Amino acid sequence: MLNRRLTSAFIVALVISGIFTYWLSQKYAKKGPAAPTAKSQYVAASANLEAGQAIKAENLRMVDWPANVPLPGAFAAPQPVIGRIVMYPLSAGEPILERQLASPGSGLGLTMKIPDGMRAISLRSDEVVGVAGFLLPGTHVDVLVTMKPPSGDTITNTVLQDVQVLASGQKIEPDPEGKPVTATVVTLLVKPDDAEKVDLAATQGIVHFVLRNGVDREQRKSVPILFSELAGIPTKPAVVAGPVVHKAAPERKPYVVETFLGTAAKTESF
Repeated sequence: MLNRRLTSAFIVALVISGIFTYWLSQKYAKKGPAAPTAKSQYVAASANLEAGQAIKAENLRMVDWPANVPLPGAFAAPQPVIGRIVMYPLSAGEPILERQLASPGSGLGLTMKIPDGMRAISLRSDEVVGVAGFLLPGTHVDVLVTMKPPSGDTITNTVLQDVQVLASGQKIEPDPEGKPVTATVVTLLVKPDDAEKVDLAATQGIVHFVLRNGVDREQRKSVPILFSELAGIPTKPAVVAGPVVHKAAPERKPYVVETFLGTAAKTESF
């Protein structure tokens, strides 16, 4: 009796499962295959491209991109990209954007990294001046100069603040692992007026670089420091000149001439 009940329950469950499976198959079969997603095509790098490299036709290929996800600055045809200079390294298959390329006709090498109205100036460096080789392209520094004026005490002053390093030696891109690079020349990105200040400072004294935090853009008021202050030598107090008081000239006494003519006397004053 128990076996007959178990058999009946099993048959009922099997029938219900079959009916449910058939219903699901019919439901999804009516929907049919999903509509294909619309796609756009953009110009991409066919191989890895290095910064400073001029793009050739063989460096490009077209890649599919979802049409509902627009890519601002991308190129739909390769012609506008050919001959342009890559400003940042690009990976194979990566769509090329306008902001990743130098302006047309800007030239090769370092010139493509100089914005309009700015200048690049190079200064001598060594392991000490160059902050132990950590003046990598893209870092920001303050420029200090130590000099002795023709008359006066030795002085150290901050010439420029928050200046970008364009190149360390001949490297215009930082080391991917952040390793220090020892270079004898450091190239800075400055304004034309600041270029004159830096050039004058380099000819008058010793220039040092002070490395800044990557997000620190503060411009503080610079106060020069004198050697006498550093050595603790007291300075003479400044003499404050008071108003000049002109004394009145003493009154001149007249000259008296007395003349005698016989018994008569005559007096005259001059």
